[in-house]
Amino acid sequence: MFFSVVIPTYNRKPILEKCLKACLNQRFTSLTAVEDYEVIVVDDGSTDETRSWLADYAHNVSRLYWYQQNHQGPATARNLGVQQAKGDTIVFIDSDLVVTETFLQAHADGLQRGKKQFDRVFTYGAVINTNNFENPTDEPYKITDFSAAYFATGNVAISRRWLEKAGLFDPRFYLYGWEDLELGVRLKKLGLKLIKCPEAVGYHWNPAFTLERLPQIIDRERQRARMGVLFYQKHPTWEVRMMIQMSVLHRLLWGMLSLGGWLNERTTRRFLQWSID
Repeated sequence: MFFSVVIPTYNRKPILEKCLKACLNQRFTSLTAVEDYEVIVVDDGSTDETRSWLADYAHNVSRLYWYQQNHQGPATARNLGVQQAKGDTIVFIDSDLVVTETFLQAHADGLQRGKKQFDRVFTYGAVINTNNFENPTDEPYKITDFSAAYFATGNVAISRRWLEKAGLFDPRFYLYGWEDLELGVRLKKLGLKLIKCPEAVGYHWNPAFTLERLPQIIDRERQRARMGVLFYQKHPTWEVRMMIQMSVLHRLLWGMLSLGGWLNERTTRRFLQWSID
């Protein structure tokens, strides 16, 4: 297998450095033949120092390639990465994910195991959430790290021919959320089978919660809601309604949890700060 690791990024230079150093420090065994691999970063119009740092860093790294585009969202960025990739197998991770040194080998072994039973397979690795920036890989697995997603680009490996057959990512998903799960719906229609690969571990870094981050978090959820509407317009099924939480059950549950909207970022501000402290 020849792996192409595709990583979209936007204003994440500090954690991107850790992400790339981990990706470029892979160790392989003889269990499954891996011909070689490359790492492709697509800068989605960053306004921090990402571009200048990438230009300097990639200059001395043979298997690292980077491209840039105007800010159009991760769907378009991943499509550009796939189009530029040389590999027959595409690995998607996010730029705030730090992987282990056997990450690619684990995906290779998982794909080989799956192909002994099915022709159309892809692997999905484990994602462990952490806010430990200095040593993200020290975080243990928690029950809250469990994911039932079928296709999520935080940690997935798939043959590029199935991506191309499905039509890659829909560039209309230009805001945060759902572009990977929407592609997953189309991949499922092609008959692809998910192979869980918990040995392919990635540590997903999120900064610790603060009240200063609250407006950013709320804005991200508003973006997710807008993209959720697009998701349902493309696939008006009950399964998608449950994914995006667009049902009477979810509205009732949210009403109960928020006491009809009374519990919100304004009324709970002092309690939130007390909890953080």
